[in-house]
Amino acid sequence: MEINHGKLVSVLSCLCAASIVIVCIVSGHYSQSIKLLTSEPGNSAAISELQAKVTASHEIRAVFSSQPPAIYFNRLRNNTFFRKIKKPRRYQGLEEGLARARASIRKAFSSLNQSSAIDGEDNNEVLTGDVYRNPGAFYQSYVEMEKRLKVYVYEEGEVPIMHDGPCKDIYTIEGRFIHEIEHGGGGGKFRTRDPQRAHVYFMPFSVTWMVKYLYKPLSYNLSPLRQFVSDYVSFISTKYPFWNTTQGADHFMLACHDWGPHASRGHPVLYNTSIRVLCNANTSEGFKPQKDVSLPEIHLYGGNLNPKLLSPPPPTTPRPFLAFFAGGLHGPIRPILLNHWMGRDPDLPVFEYLPKEMDYYSLMLQSKYCLCPSGHEVASPRIVEAIYSECVPVILSDHYVLPFSDVLRWEAFSVMVDVSEIPRLKEVLMAVSEEKYKRLKEGVRAVRKHFELNQPAKRFDVFHMILHSVWLRRINLRLG
Repeated sequence: MEINHGKLVSVLSCLCAASIVIVCIVSGHYSQSIKLLTSEPGNSAAISELQAKVTASHEIRAVFSSQPPAIYFNRLRNNTFFRKIKKPRRYQGLEEGLARARASIRKAFSSLNQSSAIDGEDNNEVLTGDVYRNPGAFYQSYVEMEKRLKVYVYEEGEVPIMHDGPCKDIYTIEGRFIHEIEHGGGGGKFRTRDPQRAHVYFMPFSVTWMVKYLYKPLSYNLSPLRQFVSDYVSFISTKYPFWNTTQGADHFMLACHDWGPHASRGHPVLYNTSIRVLCNANTSEGFKPQKDVSLPEIHLYGGNLNPKLLSPPPPTTPRPFLAFFAGGLHGPIRPILLNHWMGRDPDLPVFEYLPKEMDYYSLMLQSKYCLCPSGHEVASPRIVEAIYSECVPVILSDHYVLPFSDVLRWEAFSVMVDVSEIPRLKEVLMAVSEEKYKRLKEGVRAVRKHFELNQPAKRFDVFHMILHSVWLRRINLRLG
């Protein structure tokens, strides 16, 4: 009886084992388990099968390794896998085009001397001189941008905060860009209504109008601006897949108001990852030249350029003053300038408030150098005004990334003076030889077209230079 009982147990055990094998075979796990258990350490076939199995079922991909399967099981248990992000097919075509653009730009960069003259379509001296880091590479990049770049403008939202902005006075550039990209002839070439074809995505909100309509005066509470930006990004990232595909890296905003950087803090991904086109391009306050764009501040009183600046006097016209400045006493640099030079030297007319009998632009046109100190923020409209006046800008600023520095050599058309050198300002400017001054002035004339606002936009003007700066960050290339 004991023998029979033992045989019965053995039979039942065999039946149990057989059942397990049958279940494994039916479920497909047995053969997989055999392959993994009998694989030699480093057997890539077994590892590939494991990767395929995990990827198909959990949408994650293991870090490639030649380590044995046992290590992979440990990694699987520890969740040390990268999430698989599958790029949409549309990106393949876009990226192939951008790769060709990069190759052609690099070829132009290496084959042309930095002082080469490049023939443009509408002006055979359009990119001539030392004001460019590499005129050949810049021209090729510009042509590639004209040929390829497509911008999708999100259509959600209503005016005034969305799809609108100031088109006159100190923040002119903010509204003019929005209107040009949405309605202008220049913007029509680049704008696409099909987001699948876009290289970059524009978020057309106006920080200046946020300040006007959302900010409570004298409250110094900027949370309504940040909340608006946060809600807007949350909305477009929920409605559309494009933000999440790149974590906002191919999206850009544009703001000339001093509080543009503060508003962008409303969404940390926008602040850290997206392209921010800002007048307040201050590296000490989070501006990152690798991804952000410095926007020139252009002050058009009443929306129009002063007639005196439309056609400056001939280059041979005498300029009796060495340098000139008139402006409010705010920020850390201007008090130093006025303390040392206001009313001190007839060669350097420096004013806090310009006397009524004097004309601001006439003094700029009569000066060899125009002093451009930062105010509360680093940017100053005087830089562009000086360029319009063909008055060599003197940059007095800390931590300021000058506009279009990717392609322009500011040292070829401006003078940079350290704040600590302000007491020696006249000595510094007098040390510039007449020959060098003439070259600087020629440089100012050469770059003027890049800072001009046109309606409709023209090739190489400020609208196109802004787009080109965005384009460079999209293709992740620096010209010089």
